[in-house]
Amino acid sequence: MATRLATEQPISTPVITEPVSREVREEATTAKSNKPVMVVLAILAVYIIWGSTYFAIKVTLDSFQPFLMAGMRFVLAGGILFGYMKLRGAPTPNLKQWGASALVGCLLLAGGNGFITFAEQWVASGIAALAVATMPLFAALIAGLWGRWPRKMEWVGLLLGLTGVILLNLEGDMRANPIGAIALLVGAASWALGSVWSRYLPLPGGMMASATEMLGGGAALLVLGLVSGERMTALPAVGPTVAFFYLVVFGSIVAFSAYSYLLQKVRPTLSTSYAYVNPVVAVALGVWLGGELITWAGLVAMPIILVGVGIVMLSKERKTAEANS
Repeated sequence: MATRLATEQPISTPVITEPVSREVREEATTAKSNKPVMVVLAILAVYIIWGSTYFAIKVTLDSFQPFLMAGMRFVLAGGILFGYMKLRGAPTPNLKQWGASALVGCLLLAGGNGFITFAEQWVASGIAALAVATMPLFAALIAGLWGRWPRKMEWVGLLLGLTGVILLNLEGDMRANPIGAIALLVGAASWALGSVWSRYLPLPGGMMASATEMLGGGAALLVLGLVSGERMTALPAVGPTVAFFYLVVFGSIVAFSAYSYLLQKVRPTLSTSYAYVNPVVAVALGVWLGGELITWAGLVAMPIILVGVGIVMLSKERKTAEANS
């Protein structure tokens, strides 16, 4: 808008219009040229960083207890983000917003990430990431509680994804550790419920919602860890400590900020495409750095689950486009 107004000024005032027009055009050109670069960087951050967090969680569990580690991670990350938003002048959330954030944080982080972290005590990080990839399938079913039942193609994706989940449960880690398998499915379902329910709750605006959700969910995880008997009995080793701060800075702050940027700048299918890539990254890192083994069941289940998720997500986007047309 500023560029257009500047260039449409009368020619009789060159002294005033020419410098302003040139500066505005340069800023607009720079912003336009930087946008594709920022989008690519944000996509790479979400793909690689979020995909790597599963292996980082596995490393932290050599010295940390699962619920306490996750709680400290999100309280620290949420506190940093909350302070940053306040410095930028963001308003303090009211009581209703704090309550809504605490509820969503408990579902996404305590029930979702917490149970996934708990399961990684027994289950390979790549298998954990693949189980979490089923989250859109759970979300499609849970949306029915608000009257948005799946369409025909979504049911096809759900059935395909369910087939993949059944195959996944034949994988060695899942069969040998049923508690871990159950925890993964509970975590994915809890994350899906929090994601769907959050659309109907009075959350704070912008990144302040992320900060308050991390604070609420992190506090719940700390309580859960203490109630379940978890304690820090010794100083953590160097490797788990580095992995912990990687999760705080990159997993919880950088990658989430990149994801929020993508939600504003690109189509939903691109911003949520991390669901297809994260399991591949997690499996590759687990095998390469952690010496994890993935059996035929996991390898066959991966493409089936991801295709099912893709059908559900594309069908949902088409439904949204039809509703807005």
